[in-house]
Amino acid sequence: MAHSNDLAVPPGADPATLTRFLNVAHDEFVSTGLAGPAVRQLVVESWQRSVNSGINPEDTRAPIRINEQALAEIRAAHPLSTVMPVIRRLLVESAAEAGMLVAVSDAAGRLLWVEGSTGLRARAESMHFVEGADWSEASAGTNAPGTALALDRPVQIFGPEHLSRQVTPWSCSAAPIHDPDTGAILGVLDLTGGNEVAAPQSLSLVRATAAAAESELKLHRLGSASFASRFTASGWAAPRMDVLGSHGAVLSYASTTTRLSLRHSEMLLLLACTEHGMTTGELAVALSDDEQASVTIRAEFSRLRGLLGPIELASRPYRLTNAIDTDIAHVREALRTGEVRRAVTAYKGPILPTSTAPAIERMRDELHMHLRSSLLAQNDADAFLSFADTAHGREDYEIWQAALSVLPPTSPRYAQVASHCAKLDAELGQ
Repeated sequence: MAHSNDLAVPPGADPATLTRFLNVAHDEFVSTGLAGPAVRQLVVESWQRSVNSGINPEDTRAPIRINEQALAEIRAAHPLSTVMPVIRRLLVESAAEAGMLVAVSDAAGRLLWVEGSTGLRARAESMHFVEGADWSEASAGTNAPGTALALDRPVQIFGPEHLSRQVTPWSCSAAPIHDPDTGAILGVLDLTGGNEVAAPQSLSLVRATAAAAESELKLHRLGSASFASRFTASGWAAPRMDVLGSHGAVLSYASTTTRLSLRHSEMLLLLACTEHGMTTGELAVALSDDEQASVTIRAEFSRLRGLLGPIELASRPYRLTNAIDTDIAHVREALRTGEVRRAVTAYKGPILPTSTAPAIERMRDELHMHLRSSLLAQNDADAFLSFADTAHGREDYEIWQAALSVLPPTSPRYAQVASHCAKLDAELGQ
């Protein structure tokens, strides 16, 4: 939903007249710390946050925090790399023709891609609007990508609304891009150029492109899931089972998708994760601390068989005769190869979070702790924030503290992370 002050230049307003008013208001704020009525409230609040973070309006350029080698590695591992072709097709190509720039940042405000007009890119280098630069609000002052990141919503910044004097000739429109599964901020999409970038249609175009990127990311993941294991020896496409963050497994094969009950989800997952199968007695212990009659387990497996389609379930011991791909396997593989950022992206939540089956609880705890320990061994602010922004990371005090320790105080999210850490600290102290 659009906010009333999303648009930097209201319909019918004269950009030249607005520029004059804003220049006066900008000078007044720099001199006195007070802003006149011509300045939108979201801009005033951003100016105040920026100054409180140590931004000097007269002498601030975005710091370049990522060198060329590190940039290539971060890009390759970042989930937004998969949607760059869509962004280029929908926005970059037309922006280049119109003399504008398109930038994509990560969740910490660092620009990973800056593309568009060649001539404008050369001009933008003077203010460090380049790949690898930190354009978070508290590092570069008020700007559309940084403020969109700080507020987690689309933002337009028109000319003198930028706090840094060096950036006031520019205008920009930006919108966050969210993980379609977890809702975590993955980064920000930004359109930068002259006054025309502050037009209403520019913000609409950026928002639409960000939404298309989220949809493309969702489709890409679904496609990756369907092709993950390709084919079994018999030529059938391998079935897929997703159990992360889900109260019941989602089983997919061919064009069929089935959501299993919690008990059937537990049983199928246990068999999918064991090579040699399980006896009735082993399953009884794995599924419950209470003694379960063998006849109960056999009855449940009889019902489960009717839901498995081409998946063959053998007995004595119970075992699967063909492989099942799982979302757990994707997280484990990413962790095994040291691709922690990819593992965080693939981790939609704990394994079957409502299950109380002892074996599932152990599996859930082991994967969650493996991911957390691998994440904590990194110094990747973007990965920390991606995990912390999710439902399963929201109350994780150690992750939030780790994020705070690697975020520079100038980061747009530093104050938010510090505030959340203080909240969690107070709750733990009660």
